[in-house]
Formats: sequence, C-alpha cells, structure tokens
Amino acid sequence: MPQRHEAARPTRPRLTPLPEAERDPRTRDLLALAPHDPGGGIPNIFTTLVRHPDLYAQFLPFGGQLLISGRLPGDVRELLILRTAWNTGSRYEWGRHLPLARAEGVADADIDRIGEGPEAPDWTGLQRHLIRAADELNRDATVSEATWAGLAEHFDEAELIEIVMLVGQYHMVAFFLNATGVELEPGFDSAGFTEGPWTSH
Repeated sequence: MPQRHEAARPTRPRLTPLPEAERDPRTRDLLALAPHDPGGGIPNIFTTLVRHPDLYAQFLPFGGQLLISGRLPGDVRELLILRTAWNTGSRYEWGRHLPLARAEGVADADIDRIGEGPEAPDWTGLQRHLIRAADELNRDATVSEATWAGLAEHFDEAELIEIVMLVGQYHMVAFFLNATGVELEPGFDSAGFTEGPWTSH
C-alpha cells in the first residue's frame, strides 16, 4: 500500500480561477488554447494556473504532448494517471480522468480495483506492471529492476521514457491541484475516490 498522505487538504480554494473580467489580452489568448469542456467551459485547472501566464505557456504544450500526442496507448496512459491520482489524493485529477479512461476503454472493473494496488486479483500482467511502476515512482522516485524488465517486454525505449515522465507530470499536477484547492467542476464524477490512501483513520 502506498504511503499515506496525511497533510491536511485545503477546505476551500487557496487560489481561485481567474475571473473573465481580470483576464488581459495575453491571458485570454492563452486560455483560448486550453482544452474546453462540452459547452465551452474552460477547466478550473487552466483558469487557475493561468495566474502565472509564463509558466502556463510552457506547461500546456508539455502536458498536451503526453496527453494528446504521446506514444502510449490511451488505456495505458489513463491507468497510470488514475493510479497517480489515487496515490497523491488528487480528487480533481481522478474526477477529470475518469471519463477519459472510460473513453479509452479502461473497464469499470479495472477502475474499481485501482485503489487495491498491484496485487489485486484479475489485473493482466501488463496492468500489474503499470500499477506497480506508478506506486514505485510515487514511493521511491524510481522503478525497480523487476518492474522495469516487465515493462520492457511490452514497450520500447521511448515508451518507457514516457511512462516515467507521465507519472512525474501527473504528480506535479496533483501537487498543484492539492496545494491550491482547485475544485472539480459540476458534472464530473469522483466516485470511487473516497477510500484512498490519503484518508486518515
């Protein structure tokens, strides 16, 4: 089981989305490039992060490379992201990626056992390696020899690099979301998230 994250989460946002009335021309141009939700809304992560426009301008292409233009199959990518969201206690990351995972073919049964970790029954061998890699990176900031060897049976060198960078990227995103208290938009489901390893007992 991953180490618990006991640090208190903000009970309300520490940073809020930048209101439209406060957006200057550059900010509006930057946000125009962000992925929009159905109906035209811009996700809170982007309207909050754009409070640092220079950083936002660099963040978006890198995130897009991993999420949209990456080499990993979509179901692999989303399984890694969901396990990272679980490990870091990021409700926003979990809720935003549930529909993406389902759209990429991640089965509800697989989503339901993400919180059980790599030893849960019914994972495929590949899925078990992926979950274990996400856990090892979260815990140890590296991947064990056995896990690397298991992944290398399925992925080439560029894809192995991408696995590590993807988990690292979504750790960074989770740190930002958790520390600033970005709120999940209405209509996004965070079901299955309430019993994560961050829950204190």
